[in-house]
Amino acid sequence: MELVSILNLSYLVASILFIVGIKQLAHPKTATRGNLLGALGMLIAVVATLFDQAILTYDWILVGVLVGSLIGIIMAIKIQMTAMPQLVAVLNGFGGIASVFVAGAALQLSIPKYAFAVNYQEIVSIVFSAVVGGITFSGSFIAFGKLQGFITEKAVRYPGDQLVKILVGLAAVGLGVYGCLEPTDESIYWILSGVSLLLGVFLVIPIGGADMPVVISLLNSYSGIAASATGFVLNNNVLIISGSLVGASGIILTQIMCKAMNRSLTNVLFGGFGAVATEMKDDGDFYSGKVKSTSAEEVAMLLDVARSVVIVPGYGMAVAQAQHTVRDLYQLLTARNIDVTFAIHPVAGRMPGHMNVLLAEADIPYDRLKEMDEINSTFENVDVVIVNGANDVTNPLAKTDPKSPIAGMPILDVGNAKTVVVIKRSLSPGFAGVPNPLFIADNCLMLFGDGKKATQEMITALKES
Repeated sequence: MELVSILNLSYLVASILFIVGIKQLAHPKTATRGNLLGALGMLIAVVATLFDQAILTYDWILVGVLVGSLIGIIMAIKIQMTAMPQLVAVLNGFGGIASVFVAGAALQLSIPKYAFAVNYQEIVSIVFSAVVGGITFSGSFIAFGKLQGFITEKAVRYPGDQLVKILVGLAAVGLGVYGCLEPTDESIYWILSGVSLLLGVFLVIPIGGADMPVVISLLNSYSGIAASATGFVLNNNVLIISGSLVGASGIILTQIMCKAMNRSLTNVLFGGFGAVATEMKDDGDFYSGKVKSTSAEEVAMLLDVARSVVIVPGYGMAVAQAQHTVRDLYQLLTARNIDVTFAIHPVAGRMPGHMNVLLAEADIPYDRLKEMDEINSTFENVDVVIVNGANDVTNPLAKTDPKSPIAGMPILDVGNAKTVVVIKRSLSPGFAGVPNPLFIADNCLMLFGDGKKATQEMITALKES
């Protein structure tokens, strides 16, 4: 069997493993196996590629494998779950810039051939890799900066910002067309890459922290599309297939996130095009004299007579690393024959599925996790809702104030329950930067403190009751 046939067969096996792995990632019980299958597929693809006859020396390849593996191991050990969205953003960015450099190297090798005949499939793919890869790299690191706090989480808007984006976008299109018509001018490629990097900054910087889950899933899709385009440049089937899988799944996830946040895909793609630029300001009197504080002992008394409890996890729970303590509370309540479920908003946290991953890590049964559409109609029959570190996803302003930045966003209707207990460090606003009327509702009690410590105090009080 020829080497090319062996390579393509290996790539086919790797692609099948990718597809099966993604399928198994859909459920926590099979997610670990799915992750291993995907990793095995990538190992097969990498090993098969190393047997390609076009490789002249393995020295730098081995250095890259060793350095990359070391960095990957360190990140896997050191990165906390709360920082996972930032890690995803960084990895998306690296995928994008890798596509830019690989396509640029392919262009250098092909320029002598283009003097005689131009391969337009190749040159169009090269140009496309530069544009999408550049946008992905800079956009991902802007998202990383917003998530990490290096850059303000607020939407950065200025007069004429949309016009600037349009002009930079047109410049990228113009340079791309010129690069296809004059493929022997290598400088055009790098200028195009630079303009694309600039466009990525302009596209993401106007997007606020509340929309970051959508941005991350979209940039993940971009990284896949860039990789697929690079696959066409290199005539590499596994890169085309795997990039297409990432690109398609990312777009589907982005659409789901947009629906969950009442955002249009156009709004996300163009960085707030047509979005409400105004932002509500708390005048200092919004909560004054209206908040009812409580204690762990009082909450324990409520839980002791409750028959149904819903726990709403949020980013505050993730920051406090309270998921295991929340599991202990869940086990204690269920041991008392109290029906306990978890209400999951699609964009709670800072990336899609953030809360699902945290709760699965704590071994909370997956059938106890209820999506927003499933649980919203049942809140009026719930005795106690415990909101642990969530804010915007429970904010009634989404339904009552059309001028609010979260106007129209579907929320968890926790206010319909008999009693709501909100665990929060302070009355500070969420990512959207607006106050939450839920905190001053008649049936709402505020338990101020760290999510993990407050939950542990409730457990102690329950055991003593």
